[in-house]
Amino acid sequence: MTDKLSRRNFLATSAMTAASAGLYTAVGNTFVSAQESKADAVYTAQIVRVPEDARCAEIKAAGFDGIEVTGREISIEEAEKGRKIADKHGLKVHSVMRGWTNINNPDAFDKDIESVKHAIKLAAVFGADAVLWVPCRTGGGMNPKEGRPTTGIAMPAAWDFDIDFDPATLRVKSVAPSGDYSEYVAEQNKATEATIKAVGQLIPVLEAEKINLGIENVWNNLWSTPKYYAALCKFFKHPRVGSYFDLGNHAVYANPVEWLKALGKEKPPYKLHIKGFKVEEVKGKLGGGPGNWCPVDESSIDWKAVRQTMRDIGYTGWLTVEEGRRTDKQYVEIMTAMINS
Repeated sequence: MTDKLSRRNFLATSAMTAASAGLYTAVGNTFVSAQESKADAVYTAQIVRVPEDARCAEIKAAGFDGIEVTGREISIEEAEKGRKIADKHGLKVHSVMRGWTNINNPDAFDKDIESVKHAIKLAAVFGADAVLWVPCRTGGGMNPKEGRPTTGIAMPAAWDFDIDFDPATLRVKSVAPSGDYSEYVAEQNKATEATIKAVGQLIPVLEAEKINLGIENVWNNLWSTPKYYAALCKFFKHPRVGSYFDLGNHAVYANPVEWLKALGKEKPPYKLHIKGFKVEEVKGKLGGGPGNWCPVDESSIDWKAVRQTMRDIGYTGWLTVEEGRRTDKQYVEIMTAMINS
């Protein structure tokens, strides 16, 4: 992976896009980006806990098209208030982030499923169309330089996963050509079974509220190859269950292009996050390797190749920045240049 769009190149490319970020047309009480005229339209968003007047004013002034909300615990009344604030500033609330649940723990299953249902209802009130959900987690956090969890059971380095699974059931047989990872295999299968059970309970709520469920596998040490993650997202054969993919988080496992290709035209992601990651040495056959997070415009990720792959698989929709290393205006310039590359 090479850095095809350095900060200098990003900003040079966006000499025109800095101006175009301000080209909005009034439609009712909202504003529509000029990008909406494109067949492959992609919109920029920033993350907030809840929409607040001052912060929404800043985000709008920077040129973002919308926001994503992390306040999954708020009330319906608070969401109604937040939507009015977002609407006032011409910002679309496009998603609610539910994040990690502990449903692979039977004692937490029912409570966590209820929390996801609440997030779905919040999304509907906000006028969003999706909820980001990370179903399970096993092991500790990930050390990006070593490619292994900081605590927990033995598993391959992130770039060494080679998962053999049954596509009919998603049950894993092995995760690497050599090594004893039997405990991890058992945990992966337990998490997959819990996720399948959970989705079955969530689908009626998704249908009733007209919300999509975007499954993310962000640093949870599960579904750790593009092929297996894509198989999970496609397994449910339901239009309201799919993927929410982070373009930076997964570079340690494989080139983001490989993840997007695996999801493909059949079921492209509902949404995308963007953040920077610098792979110091490519070790995996799919382009993964040790490294660490960095500003998106200093990343080793080939953003032009990522953007082309987005087009190839027919991705349209939202690109939300999930880091805080640049100003809002800089992120709009960087992301718009990537979108137009």
